[in-house]
Order: sequence, then structure tokens, then C-alpha cells
Amino acid sequence: MKIQLKYNKTALREFQKKLQIRERALPTLKNKESVLRAMVLEARKEIEHINGLLLSKTKKNESWKNLWQEFNTNLIQITKVHSTKIKVAGIDIPVFENLDTMEQDFSLFNNPYWFRNGVQELKDVLEIRVRKEYFSNKILLLEQARKKATQKVNLYEKVQIPTLASATRQIKRYLEDEENLAKAGQKLLKQKLKKGIQS
Repeated sequence: MKIQLKYNKTALREFQKKLQIRERALPTLKNKESVLRAMVLEARKEIEHINGLLLSKTKKNESWKNLWQEFNTNLIQITKVHSTKIKVAGIDIPVFENLDTMEQDFSLFNNPYWFRNGVQELKDVLEIRVRKEYFSNKILLLEQARKKATQKVNLYEKVQIPTLASATRQIKRYLEDEENLAKAGQKLLKQKLKKGIQS
């Protein structure tokens, strides 16, 4: 952060104001960053749980692998995904609620009996995958917000606050030195005037 110093009281007040703003904002930014970090960890645990559900579904249907090859996956389609948005630390995060699916009619006489159960299994897998996608997106959004917050904390802590504090000190010293020199000059002038009057 490059600052152009002007050695006057106006510049001093301006730098003090900027410094004060950043010092007040820093704890809030640190808090925001830690909240976002905790939320990222929580979302990662949730996605691990969803991955576990998906894996258990896959293992459950593993024994039916040969039968699934004859299953018509076009029997079910996602028509709409319902979600809401929540605001977390200033960012909108979409939250999965449920999904609407459309089932094509199929004949139970021309298809194996297990197709009805297969449609339900496929619905469950589709819902888990959509939920996983939403959580992946949530992690991505939270991670981006956390990185920005961390960058801002570092910028304030390591660059702007020290630079502004240093500039404030320099201006104060300069103004104090100028004031001391003016006082010393006045003292000398008084002494000269006093000597001039006495002689």
C-alpha cells in the first residue's frame, strides 16, 4: 500500500480515520472468516454423509447389476428441482428441498415385476445425486467467500493497518518537530528582543 504523505493536520486526521475504520472492522472480518471456515467443514461432513448414502445404494444394487442392464432408465426423468436460498455471511446459497420427477407409464405385463421397485430406487439415487450437487456448490461458494475474507483480513492486518499507523506516526512526529521548532524560534526571538530592550 503506497501512501503519499502530506505533512499537515488534515492528512493526519484522514489517516487516523482510515486507521480507525480498519481497526474496528478487523474483528468482524476475523469472525466472518472463522464462521465461514466452520461452515465449510460442516458442509464437507454433510457431503461425506451423502457420498456414504450413494455408496450404500450402489452396494445394495450391486447384486442386481445384470438386471439393471435391461432396465430402461428413460422411465423416469427429473422435471423440476425445488430449492430455496439462504443468506450466509452476505452470500446467497441455494439449498435443495426436493425434486419433481415424471414417470413414463410402462406395462407390468411386458416388463419384469421388479421394474416398479427399480423406478423407486432410481428416484432415490437421483435425489441423492442432486443433493450432492447442491452441497458441492455450497462448498464452492463458501470456500470462495472464506478466501476473500482471509485475503481482506491479511490485507488489513499485514498491510493497511501497519502502513496507516506508520504514516500517522510520521506525520505526528513531523508536526511535533515543527511545533517544537516554532516554539524554540519564538523563545529565541523573545530573548533577542529582551536583550535589545535592555541595551
